[in-house]
Amino acid sequence: MPSYTTQSPLGPLTLTEKDGAITHLDWGGDATDETELLRNATEQLNQYFEGKRTEFTLPLAPKATPSQQRFLDALSVIPFGDTKTYGEMAKTLGISAQAAGQSCGNNPIAILIPCHRVTGTGNLGGFSAPDGIEKKVALLKLEGAASLLI
Repeated sequence: MPSYTTQSPLGPLTLTEKDGAITHLDWGGDATDETELLRNATEQLNQYFEGKRTEFTLPLAPKATPSQQRFLDALSVIPFGDTKTYGEMAKTLGISAQAAGQSCGNNPIAILIPCHRVTGTGNLGGFSAPDGIEKKVALLKLEGAASLLI
């Protein structure tokens, strides 16, 4: 599967594609495969980090169970700059807050599927990236959700 690593304000991000869709975004890496889709994804990520893009228009195909896919679909509709709590996500989907947290942590395409927009009640919750909370804070600040941090 082709993969390409781009530099970002959060460090290197490696995008992987299969069958014409993005399947993974990994923290770190050093991949050099370039395809039209991976170039487009890199451009959209750059625009996002520059504050010029609020949503991604990329084909995504995370490997997920049906229940995980349902959760990822719910994440994808949380608007830029908005947040939901694990409890709100759980209530919407009829699952436990713990299951919502686990589903967030298992998101294979972070940022593009915005799991960083899900927080605890009165706290930030976790984030699966290395230095997770710092990266989550940076993404929330970028999106103007910094009022959560005060």
